[in-house]
Amino acid sequence: MPDLPLAIIEHPIGGEAPGVIQGRAASALPQVLRALTDAAHPGASAAGAEVVDETLVFASDDDVMEVYHARRWTDGLPFVLPTEERVQRMVAGSGRPASDVVAVVPPRWAQATVHNIAVNAVMAGCLPQHMPLVIAGIDAACDPEFGLYSVQATTHPCAVLMLVSGPAVADLGLNCGRGALGPGFRANASVGRAMRLVLINVGGGIPGDGDQATHGSPAKYSYVIAENEAATPWEPFRVTRGFDRTDSTVTVFSGEGPHNINDHVCTSAHTTLAVVADTMTTIGHNNAASVIRGDVLVAFGPEHAHTIASGGLSKAGVQSYLFERARNRVGLLKLRAMYKAQNWPSWVDASDDDALCPVVARPEDIHIVVTGGPGKHSAFIPTFGTSRSVTRRIRLVGAR
Repeated sequence: MPDLPLAIIEHPIGGEAPGVIQGRAASALPQVLRALTDAAHPGASAAGAEVVDETLVFASDDDVMEVYHARRWTDGLPFVLPTEERVQRMVAGSGRPASDVVAVVPPRWAQATVHNIAVNAVMAGCLPQHMPLVIAGIDAACDPEFGLYSVQATTHPCAVLMLVSGPAVADLGLNCGRGALGPGFRANASVGRAMRLVLINVGGGIPGDGDQATHGSPAKYSYVIAENEAATPWEPFRVTRGFDRTDSTVTVFSGEGPHNINDHVCTSAHTTLAVVADTMTTIGHNNAASVIRGDVLVAFGPEHAHTIASGGLSKAGVQSYLFERARNRVGLLKLRAMYKAQNWPSWVDASDDDALCPVVARPEDIHIVVTGGPGKHSAFIPTFGTSRSVTRRIRLVGAR
């Protein structure tokens, strides 16, 4: 439904008096009536529709840029012009027919085809060999378990984080060492940007329209992490998720920006993990209150990971330790967080202010990956809280 009209209901609603809520409804009703009675809406954007009804003629490349920016077909940055030849090469890199429907992208609920994904991948600066990763990421993000409609439309600053594990990291030139979260590496930057452009141009996640984020986030330009498997003291991330070592996978998270974990002092597994757990108990993130449905990501730097592993802890042991330690007092959550006791595990006594509530419902909801280079830093990445990560196998063209 690429032309589906939207009715925008003014924020906020939660916690408001009935009269205010009635006013919100009164302002939304005319939008609904217009949507039901007006003539058909014009077609979707060229970057987000398989069939384009208008032909645009430009005097110069600069004119193309200006029109694309004016029509909000970009993320605000300069882009590569999606000429027919470039798009065809990108489609060929996918190893799939251009007409294949990969997913349906909210909130516009438009079909993401190999062709219109290729258009956005060209604009993002991808190479043809990046297409299988982009496609797998979009397929994962549109899984109902991920809840992309809410992720796209929320006031929360979450972005679609893509975590890549396996041979594809080296094959596609993804950076997993120093500066793993960017900038400076084409594969990471362009693949993440292709995801964002598809979310905008196909899904309609335009800031202030389909995307209602209060502040947004720099991560919404591009958010790709690659696992540093050579520096990982535990089994690779994809193996933890049930895939083979020979597989390559991409996992999507509804990630906030990374929260730095800085520890240059601790020399044991438990003292290092105590710092990690203390960082995870930040009150302001969604997982602090929405523990039933959400999961989180801890991205260890190699030095922290090896300090922890030297204490004999497996990845499951790390998850268990953080699950037990990363907890907040019920009384504190009532005062300062998004108080939703109905979302807490049944064993948390909501009537006891001294009871402790975890940030996730189970130890395995704390996902562990090693990425980055030397330095005693790690990162905690909270999520939207009501979204769950989804993993897909990357089917590289020409791979065995």
